[in-house]
Amino acid sequence: MEVPTISPQQFRMQCQDGQDVELIDVRTPAEFREIHLTQAKNVPLDRLDVDTIQRMRVDAGKPLFIVCRSGARGRQACEKLLRGGVDVVVNIDGGTLACAEAGLPVERGQKTLSLERQVRICAGVFTFIGALLGYVSSPLWFVVPAIMGLGLAYAGVTDRCGMGIMLAYAPWNRSQASSSCQSE
Repeated sequence: MEVPTISPQQFRMQCQDGQDVELIDVRTPAEFREIHLTQAKNVPLDRLDVDTIQRMRVDAGKPLFIVCRSGARGRQACEKLLRGGVDVVVNIDGGTLACAEAGLPVERGQKTLSLERQVRICAGVFTFIGALLGYVSSPLWFVVPAIMGLGLAYAGVTDRCGMGIMLAYAPWNRSQASSSCQSE
């Protein structure tokens, strides 16, 4: 499915032209708290519900912009929304990081580990422990690094990471209170 994209510079031009834009940030609440575009509303990818999005839209005829950290989760969200019947969905290429570099206004908060870094840390730890146990205990433990390698290869090919999805549900990646931010 082809997902329409827009560069951060093009998005900035639309914002500067005085157009009201609807922007959804699909990162985890912890990532959103660290840095987000000022006009973004946080709806994490794992909680993205097409019907809820349709009801909250101000103008269904205008584009709904989607942003994440670097673009991959944004594309997944766009695909889900397009399949669900949302007509005009646009992914911001490069995500929040590229938008901040392009000079779009952001709000910064508490520093946190991105979901991508958490995945790399977990994959590294599991691989190391599996290899160590395979060496000192039983060769059966070498299955753990093999599974990690296959999982990383699968994530690279499909751009969908099972470990990332599971880590998104971790308590430190969830918010106790609503962390949504939307400028009206």
